[in-house]
Amino acid sequence: MKKKPDAAPAPKNPIGAKLAAQRRKKKLSLEVLAEKTGLKVRDLEAIESGVVFPPVGDILKISRALTVDPGQLLGSPAKDPDERKKRRIDDFNKRASSYLYTILTPQAMNKHLRAFRVVIPPGAEHPKISYQHEGEEFIYVLEGTLEITVGRKKHALKQHDALHFDSGITHALKNPGAKECVLVVTVYTP
Repeated sequence: MKKKPDAAPAPKNPIGAKLAAQRRKKKLSLEVLAEKTGLKVRDLEAIESGVVFPPVGDILKISRALTVDPGQLLGSPAKDPDERKKRRIDDFNKRASSYLYTILTPQAMNKHLRAFRVVIPPGAEHPKISYQHEGEEFIYVLEGTLEITVGRKKHALKQHDALHFDSGITHALKNPGAKECVLVVTVYTP
């Protein structure tokens, strides 16, 4: 009679083992993690077994559900909280010093969530300030038209349109119109 193994075979990629360890540490079943992330149980099983390497979006969903830094799953060392806070403040100051920005949350220099009113002149590209950064971004068009490229996908937004995206993906803003584009941009950085 064959003896059943006590543990699952070692995963083929290290993220699977880290995910499984974090999930067990949080005492979550695959079913509960699936509910929290919107992913399928079979996909989570494939990730944990090392058969599949998850896309960045799934890693972010999983890390949020487990309330861990994505770096813990990816294997990079945890970022120093002081360094992360300094980067948030530097990013805030870069945005605030641009003539295109009006700070809507002036007390939020070292907070995770900040909002700005942004004006992009007709036919102009947005200056490349924090072109790619950790976190999430929400853009709402108050006036004019906006072309936003997130990764390889272009989005055409007009007045009252909005877009929410993972700001860890390279993104660029452009005003293709003949009048200025006015936006509310809300940025969340962990």
